[in-house]
Amino acid sequence: MQRRQFLIGLPLALSACSAQEVWAPDNVVARAIYRGTGPKSLTLYTMKNTGSDNGAHSALMIDASQRVMWDPAGSWRQDVMPERNDVLFGVTPRLEQYYVSFHARVTFYVVGQRIEVTPEVAERAFQLALRAGPVAQANCTRATSRILRQLPGFESLPQTWFPNKLADAFGTLPGVTTQEYRETDADDKSVAAREIAAALREGQ
Repeated sequence: MQRRQFLIGLPLALSACSAQEVWAPDNVVARAIYRGTGPKSLTLYTMKNTGSDNGAHSALMIDASQRVMWDPAGSWRQDVMPERNDVLFGVTPRLEQYYVSFHARVTFYVVGQRIEVTPEVAERAFQLALRAGPVAQANCTRATSRILRQLPGFESLPQTWFPNKLADAFGTLPGVTTQEYRETDADDKSVAAREIAAALREGQ
């Protein structure tokens, strides 16, 4: 797989978003739980077209009492992070990188916007995400913005269908840091999915 390029600290300047009930068993989720060691935070991920910069998908990494990825109507299917209705559990830093790498390719890049929050705000985001899914096709940003607007300090964000509109507003919040992730993989995401699956099986 082509290595990604990280553009760190940039000023703020895909998958297609079907609702399918998925509910991993308690014991499977319990084995997968990962707890971060740093400050609690939220990271808004926006997948953008490299030609037009139009947003195609929104997701939210929630570092609360455990680290999860809210990936509404997401397209990455894998066997490592159990899922409950669009919430992926056990998001280690390595698995977060694989998530980003799956989406970044020659035709799309990924923007990550991170903000530190209180443990209470992070936990509320986690609980709201658990109750929000599964999300129907093309509703990823609408569902994500609805969650964010219910959090203290995020009420000013728009309720929107459009990934760029949400990302632009999120970027104006105090303390947000932004990264871009770019790769030169082929446009076919199934290639990246197979390579990542093989790396996970090998424990890489």
